[in-house]
Amino acid sequence: MQKLGIYIHWPYCLSKCPYCDFYKEVRKDVPQEQIIAEYLEDLDFYHNFTTDKNIISVFFGGGTPSLIQPQYIDKIINHIHKKWPCAKNMEISLEANPNSNRKNLFSDLKAAGINRLSLGVQALNDKDLKFLGRTHNLQTALKSIDEVIKTFDNHSIDLIYARPHQTLPEWKKELSAAVNLGLKQISLYQLTIEEGTVFAKKGILPLEEEAAAEMYSFTEDFLRQNGYPKYEVSNFAPPQYQSRHNLLYWQGDDYIGIGKSAHGRITHNGKIYATTHRRQTEELTPEERAEELIIMGLRLTEGINKKHFAEKCGIAFNDFVNKNKLQELKETGFLVETPSSLKATPLGFLVLNKLIEEIC
Repeated sequence: MQKLGIYIHWPYCLSKCPYCDFYKEVRKDVPQEQIIAEYLEDLDFYHNFTTDKNIISVFFGGGTPSLIQPQYIDKIINHIHKKWPCAKNMEISLEANPNSNRKNLFSDLKAAGINRLSLGVQALNDKDLKFLGRTHNLQTALKSIDEVIKTFDNHSIDLIYARPHQTLPEWKKELSAAVNLGLKQISLYQLTIEEGTVFAKKGILPLEEEAAAEMYSFTEDFLRQNGYPKYEVSNFAPPQYQSRHNLLYWQGDDYIGIGKSAHGRITHNGKIYATTHRRQTEELTPEERAEELIIMGLRLTEGINKKHFAEKCGIAFNDFVNKNKLQELKETGFLVETPSSLKATPLGFLVLNKLIEEIC
């Protein structure tokens, strides 16, 4: 039975961070009952095309999905269990902020069925939390992390690095603090200033490229030495705690997207469909899917499995890639190829977008 994931997008936030370029709506009067009813209808719609698949993960992302009332999270999870066969160890993740302002939030989320909690901390000092527009301080973050670790067996935090004027010694201090917290996964994202964001409008510039690359290389070595091997360009965890939901994306497996701004990929009757809100489907060509598989697969440290690639898009890997460029990038130390796989080297991870552009 083929694997399937479900992504539930909750686009609503109480405030918007100045670096954020995701689709979000800042509002407090959200008609939750009505929206959840629509989500259940959309799940029923996609069930018609995926009855032969096994749910291995559900991910509540956002926005701020911890704002969803726990009874509605429970309702969605129960609906999924009724509709599909589900893996016994199904991973059910939710993103939350440290300052939920709701008593017993984490225990309520666990009771509703969440078994993996991802906390959006972003920085481990008050100065940078304020700069990033976060509405929590370090004390609140540490208190929430402690509650999450006590409540859930599987958990992660997000941090943003390469902030303007950030130094490597400062980042080393934060990373040292992070590995001492006892988390199962650490996710690290380089700050980019995207067009249209508050940061862009203010003219804030990202950290110089060479300094950011130095931070990334240090981070990879430091986390590996402290029990957090890199398994994807931004994610660090031992194998048993790697996010199964995100692995679905990176490995090119099917997933359903529910909610505004959510998208999905569904294979049905030998054809590949891209889905967007609400219930919009578009057939992808094998070539379009092949390019997506390269974009996603090279993010993984294990790289692209050529057999899996062919199964997912119907094209042999070696028939799709630019062989001359591939050979050149191997000879210059950016890529490593075996008969069964292609993966980026540590040098290649620093210029991943360029590699993808050249071999596609």
